Amino acid sequence: MAQELNVRYGDKDLEEFKVLITEKIDKAKEHLELLKSAYMNDGNNGTDDTSPTFKAFEEGSQTMSKEANTQLAIRQEKFIRDLKNAILRIENKTYGVCRVTGKLINKERLKLVPHATLSIEAKNMQK
Repeated sequence: MAQELNVRYGDKDLEEFKVLITEKIDKAKEHLELLKSAYMNDGNNGTDDTSPTFKAFEEGSQTMSKEANTQLAIRQEKFIRDLKNAILRIENKTYGVCRVTGKLINKERLKLVPHATLSIEAKNMQK
């Protein structure tokens, strides 16, 4: 197994993954900004003159929406952090190596889940 630990993706592959991850980080940051702006929005959609019942319903709905946006923003921040950690692993040339088995994670998996640190084999062992 010691020999497998020396296995890694080549510099060309790592550069391709870095480009992919950098694009994902940019998109994730844009999405996070949208979530934050939706959360910061006072949500006054010109309903000041509507009935009290509708207004109470709308305020409740608005609160639920803000809570949902907050949870989505938290998940998005974690996603961005995980992607940035993947960039660090690329720079350290440890990207794509399963932290459990020491084997290379399948390229297709990394393209779908670029921040993955576990191979499918290791993921199945967790179940």
